[in-house]
Order: sequence, then structure tokens, then C-alpha cells
Amino acid sequence: MQDRIEALRANIVSVYMGNVQAVDRLIVCLLARGHVLIEDVPGVGKTVLANALARSIRCSFSRIQCTPDLLPADVTGTSIYRQDTQNFEFRQGPIFANVVLADEINRTTPRTQSAMLEAMSDGTVSAEGSVLHLPQPFLVVATQNPYEFEGTYFLPENQLDRFLMRLSLGYPSPDDEARVLLKQPARSALPDLQPAMAADEVLALQRHVDGVRMERSLIDYIIAIATATRNCEDLQVGVSPRGALALAAAARATAFVLGREYCIPDDIVSNVLPVCAHRVISRTYMHQGDTLTTRRIMQRVLESVASPV
Repeated sequence: MQDRIEALRANIVSVYMGNVQAVDRLIVCLLARGHVLIEDVPGVGKTVLANALARSIRCSFSRIQCTPDLLPADVTGTSIYRQDTQNFEFRQGPIFANVVLADEINRTTPRTQSAMLEAMSDGTVSAEGSVLHLPQPFLVVATQNPYEFEGTYFLPENQLDRFLMRLSLGYPSPDDEARVLLKQPARSALPDLQPAMAADEVLALQRHVDGVRMERSLIDYIIAIATATRNCEDLQVGVSPRGALALAAAARATAFVLGREYCIPDDIVSNVLPVCAHRVISRTYMHQGDTLTTRRIMQRVLESVASPV
């Protein structure tokens, strides 16, 4: 199984020549059945990274280019009247795919953003009085530009909570940037990228991650971190039980990617910021757009909780 994960990683890295840690965390989100929000300035490879993952898996893929005039029905689908049958037929929207890229998600309105809430939370879409199940595996990779850019909307807090991780890619190193300029992988390599893994293999890996052992002391450690955020004077809202579940899932997937069948404290520590920082709200800034502040607070909280031996 490790060779399949390594093949997937190598496939993505062959196109995305940037933050390797972001690639590993994207794979962790995939195996943990979680969605990922990639936030950074334009032009650092957010869309390339998401496309590389989608093309590396033999499954259905759709891209939603989010704009201010995008409607909820443009995401979930709508009923079309067919003259030949004289009945309405539901046409599935782009959300009905294994990997969905929601590009620049914060450029569309909260109403349309929330159209993806049920899909991300339950893997279903309610339409025409019926509940439709989405294909499995199901992964939403959303990208967004920082809030200080014009023409953007804040994501609702309850939707932010549905993302397993919130990642920032950062600028590439000079060597990586030189490779991008010389090879231009988005033009030369991405269109010809071949799948390194089938959808059934992803499902098998996800089931295996569920079996990764986590000792009670580590569960208590996660609860202690969550409790510390709820009691922190600098936070208005701490980590919820859903956030604690997400941290445990990310820790199990991280251990599995590293070739272990059991978790250690480092698996939890390495995931606290990307998993928890977007789930808390600081008292000085009442919206989750203040990423740097919440990350600093979460780092202090993490340092204040003793790690199990």
C-alpha cells in the first residue's frame, strides 16, 4: 500500500513543483475522507496542485469556477423539462464527481457557497424531494485568495468547519521556481499526466486508515487540546467535537502515509494548525478571516498542553 501512496505523491510532484508538505497534507485529506481549502495569493499553484491530484486518480473530476453570479443550481443541478416525455428530469450539477475543484470559492456569494454544505458534510444532495448520493470517494478541493483582495466574500463559519484542513502554499524556493520557469509543467506535463491510482484503491486505503490504532492517551491528548481552546481567554469560540474528530482522522491518515499502523503524538502535533486554526474565532477579530492571529493563538495553546510520553 505504501508504494501506491508514493506513486500518487510522485505523480503530483512531477507537475506541482512547490511546497512538498502541502502535497503530503493533500494526500492525508484524501485518505481521511476530508476536504481541503487552499488559501494563498494568486499565481502560486493552487489550481495546478488540485488539478494534479484529480488527474492522478482514475475517477470523475469537475471544476467549478466560482463567480459572483454563480447560482446554487449551477452547483447541485436543476430539473429540465423534456418535451419528448413531458416530464421534468433532474440534471446533475458539477458537484456529482469524485474530485471537485471549487476554484476561487470566496468569489461567489454565501448562498452559493452553502449549496455545497450538505455535499461536503453528508456526501448527499437534496433535490426535487429526494436525497441523491454522491460518488465515492468524494473530495472537494477549494481554492481562495486572501480576503484583502477585492470582490471576495467570507466563507460561513459552518462551511469552514467542513474543511478538514486549511492550507497555505507560500512562494516556491528559488530552485523550485527556476524549475517551473524552465519546464512550465502546467502546460507541458499536466495535460498528459496519467492516473497513478484507481478510485477503488483510494476507497481501500481509506478503510485501512480507519484501522490505524490510536491509544487512549492520544485520544485524551486531543481532548485536552480541544478543551484548552474552549478555555482560552483569547478565543471566543474553541474547537468543537467535530474539530476533535477531524484532528484524530488527520492523525490516523498521517501515521498511515508515514508507514505506521499506529499513531504517535507527532501525528497530532503536526496537524493541529492546519486542522484546528480555521475552526476557532479570536476575541479581538470576530471572523475567521484573521488566519495569522488564530494560528498564533493555536500555537500557544498547543505549547501549553503537555504531550503524552
